[in-house]
Amino acid sequence: MAATGNGGRASRRIGQIVFRALLTLLMVASLNFALFRVIPGDPATMLLSGARIGTTPEQIEAQRERWGLDRPLVPDQLLDYISSTVKGDLGYSFKFRGRQVADLLLERLPTTIALVGIAQIIAIAGGVMLGMYAGWRRGGAIDHVATGASLALYSTPAFWLGMLLVVVFSTGLGWLPGYGAYSPGAGSGSLAWLADYARHLILPASTIALGLMGQYVLVARAAMSEVVTEDYMVTARAKGLTSGQMLMRHAFRNAMLPVVTLVTLNLGYVVAGAITVEAVFAWPGIGGLTVEALNARDYPVLQGIFLLLGASIVFANLLADLTYGFLDPRVSK
Repeated sequence: MAATGNGGRASRRIGQIVFRALLTLLMVASLNFALFRVIPGDPATMLLSGARIGTTPEQIEAQRERWGLDRPLVPDQLLDYISSTVKGDLGYSFKFRGRQVADLLLERLPTTIALVGIAQIIAIAGGVMLGMYAGWRRGGAIDHVATGASLALYSTPAFWLGMLLVVVFSTGLGWLPGYGAYSPGAGSGSLAWLADYARHLILPASTIALGLMGQYVLVARAAMSEVVTEDYMVTARAKGLTSGQMLMRHAFRNAMLPVVTLVTLNLGYVVAGAITVEAVFAWPGIGGLTVEALNARDYPVLQGIFLLLGASIVFANLLADLTYGFLDPRVSK
């Protein structure tokens, strides 16, 4: 009976978490719709901006009628927008005429995931382990060096760090390329192309990883430093547990709770990319697409990017809430 009751509570908690996530997604979509309707500029005029001859009021009105812009914003256009979004139809780009926004996002998304995803893996593996060790061995040489370096990296703007790496390793030493994702003329799909792609990936991925590693070290160190002073750690030591047993059985799991929050939130930004870093390295991902859309006032593309970012953050929070229940069973009660 007790097991059944615990299972029922866990199921209700998961249902509540999923319901809140879906409700938040609906709110994000609605705010996304409203935001780009209050920005100055008429979409119908922008659609005709490439015409070689002057446009007439009749042509503008015909465009508005064709795209449903003459209908009331609420509820007609809002319901159409929500319905189209659920179906995966995010509209058409102004800058890339004839291209659907969803196709543009899907085209750029793998490049961004490759860049930010690899950087996240490196930062999580290195930053969390180093931060946990620094917190476990507070006051030692590694603690002082790791904390100082992490504070410096955390406070350094990503674009400045990226330009510094380009100056040193690309312009100065000439070891690595500092522009684009591949060399001109590189054949696609071959081992040579893959090696060339990896060389172009090193500097931008290192830029993102170094900045994120500073965050992970500081948060993990603070969490571990707090855990080692808890009463249950004193009790574990009195029971004769070794330092390794105390670390793995008690300290590590409890210290991971705040770290999971940071990790999942940063994972939510994987699909959005690092706009400034992608701009510095001319990386053809979502961040680069954001800059292009901003310069061209391509509102449908910006709307799709913001929706993608909002959805990724919501799902990251959903993952964090579900992970909490595994790391700390008290959360499920």
